Amino acid sequence: MKTVPLSVPDLDPDELLVCVESPDPALILPPAIIRSFLDQGRQMISWLPVAVGLGALLYLVLPFEPSVLCGVLVTVLPILMGGACFWWGWQRLFPRLLGFALLSVAIGFGDLAFQARMQPPMPALPSHATVLTGRVQSLEILPPRNDDADDGHRVTLADAVFETPVDAGMAPLRRTLHIRLRDDDDVLLEPGSTIRLRTMLRAPPPPSWPGGRDLQREAWFSGVAGSGYALGPANFLGAHARQSWLEALREAVALRAHAALSDQTAAIAATLLAGEAGSIDQHTRETFSASGLAHLIAVAGLHLGLVMAVVIVTLRHGLATIEYVALRWPCRQIAAVAGLLAGAGYVMLTGAHLPSLRALGMASIVTLAIVTGRRVLSMRSLSIVALLILLVSPVSVVDVSFQMSFSAVMGLIAGYGVLREPLMRLRGEGEWYRVVASHCAALVLTSLLAGLATLPVSMAHFGAFQPWFVLANLVAVPLAAVWIMPVGLLALVAMPLHAEAPFLKFMGVGIRVVQTLAERVAAFPMAHQSVPAMPGWGLFLVMLGLCFLCLWKGRICLVGLLPIMVGVVSIWLAPKPDIFISPDARLMGVRRQGVLLIGPHSSLQRRTLEDWQQALALPMAPLPSDCLAGPCRMPLGAQTVLLRVRDASDGNTLPTAEQCGGVSLFISVSPARKGCPDVSSIDRFSVWRDGAYSVFTGRGLTVVSDRSWRGNRLWVPPVGWHGMPNLPLAQSE
Repeated sequence: MKTVPLSVPDLDPDELLVCVESPDPALILPPAIIRSFLDQGRQMISWLPVAVGLGALLYLVLPFEPSVLCGVLVTVLPILMGGACFWWGWQRLFPRLLGFALLSVAIGFGDLAFQARMQPPMPALPSHATVLTGRVQSLEILPPRNDDADDGHRVTLADAVFETPVDAGMAPLRRTLHIRLRDDDDVLLEPGSTIRLRTMLRAPPPPSWPGGRDLQREAWFSGVAGSGYALGPANFLGAHARQSWLEALREAVALRAHAALSDQTAAIAATLLAGEAGSIDQHTRETFSASGLAHLIAVAGLHLGLVMAVVIVTLRHGLATIEYVALRWPCRQIAAVAGLLAGAGYVMLTGAHLPSLRALGMASIVTLAIVTGRRVLSMRSLSIVALLILLVSPVSVVDVSFQMSFSAVMGLIAGYGVLREPLMRLRGEGEWYRVVASHCAALVLTSLLAGLATLPVSMAHFGAFQPWFVLANLVAVPLAAVWIMPVGLLALVAMPLHAEAPFLKFMGVGIRVVQTLAERVAAFPMAHQSVPAMPGWGLFLVMLGLCFLCLWKGRICLVGLLPIMVGVVSIWLAPKPDIFISPDARLMGVRRQGVLLIGPHSSLQRRTLEDWQQALALPMAPLPSDCLAGPCRMPLGAQTVLLRVRDASDGNTLPTAEQCGGVSLFISVSPARKGCPDVSSIDRFSVWRDGAYSVFTGRGLTVVSDRSWRGNRLWVPPVGWHGMPNLPLAQSE
């Protein structure tokens, strides 16, 4: 009997119009648009994580914190509307799409709103030096502060208890603390041990400028209470019953890497083998970033893929050499499962960070496809992984690693989908020169596609453009694939036998080659071009355009290039602040004539200065000398601003009438005390209430505070709030 393949017949456009008929003929979509939607087929499932991410993003951009009732209504009503769309038009195209869109957006919004409210409150940290006791959750090696010092260590403490009279009898903290130990502290700590030390703590700082990086929001969702540094040596009190053998193994691997290698070569080896990236110094990070090789020192999907590839290729070729096994066993499936298990072990060993977990999820789906004989890599498998991650952690939608990794994979899948036929023609009949040419072309395309897809995202988050990334990756990635990572795996296998030293030294040679390459490429002209900060709406357009470009079938996907270009150009189109005021009013910056003029500052304002410089991509220079002696008038376009960056009288000495004449704004490091009557002012009390300020001058004067920008959210402390008391309040309180 002849078998007839099952196929879906082509539908006539007129029939489709009947399926989406509307009482208003003007609302009927053209047949070309209907055909474009119909051609997507199962590819439409790839838009589910996009809709869930939009719902999560909608919650984050709200200027207020929705109440429980409001959050339930905003979540339930769209779900009911989506269910109504399913009930009314399940057999129709657009009602079904609308139902899935409403359902996904509502799930993203409700999931993130629920997780935000389930986070433990921020505790009140002591504002003075205090003694605390806590359990070491993890230990991280940090680079030395100077050339003569030893490597430092930073511990993550859980279940911390403060030994202060106010906190006597407190329950252990439900959040963790990051504490940097003293460089001369030689106590041997292990994960799970209990320590006691004297520290100086600080809560997560607010943004350095309205619209800047929100560390308070990151700490709220990550479970961090704050950070600090030790004022004395740590005292070991004993091991905890729940000691983590995995953390101890990571520390042992990192220590052996540092024992066999030296300097930053050891730091990079410890990062690749154990995920201990804290010992990589700032110079190395900047060098790899300028050369476009920063992804090599951040354990993520690339390293997982290399580990799995080494295991799969080795095991499959080994099984193929045994005739009995090769003829009777499913060698390809066995190698794929073994590679996945090895990759899972590598992810756990390197700390199970979110980027590597995302890559492991993708690798699991790929392995499942190999075992079941399905297509190995597709947009649908990527969308399933993205959907699972967003359901577990919807706040990942604004995480840079989430955006970078999925942008790169989307670009690779979409790019190779278009270029598969040309690559097959290049390979031809398999002649050796054609095989070499096809592999070289694949390397170039991999670096180019992944680099171009992540370039706008990198510019938005890091404020830098690296034009030589393709050249550097063409050499560095193959070295990591055939030399560094395989030898590193051999070192891990040899560690139980204490025979890892030769492998680590050989691995270090490859790392030094990559280090030299990074330094040479970073020295090229225009290797690291700073760009101003991209506004949030610009990054949104970039990601939305990239999703449309990669997820939509047909030539109409090229329309996605338009929002991407608009988002990139928004870097220079969006207005830039003319004046910055730090969250404590002790630091002021003025943008004038292509230079950021900075007032007197100390090392405590280093992070704020870096954020301002990255936001404007301008060189820094000190303010004029007259601004250091007293109030000074600063003309900015059609406006004039009065600055007082120093004040020994704490605001008791008021500006003169001549100094206040014609000014539009008075900015003072001390209390303004109405020093300029009928003139708006920003002083120490203003930033105490509302955080950092940005001032835009032009035809008018626009003043934006951090509180007005972020709104009243769970992670934004109220005015005068220092955290939830660690002891329960009395009923009258």
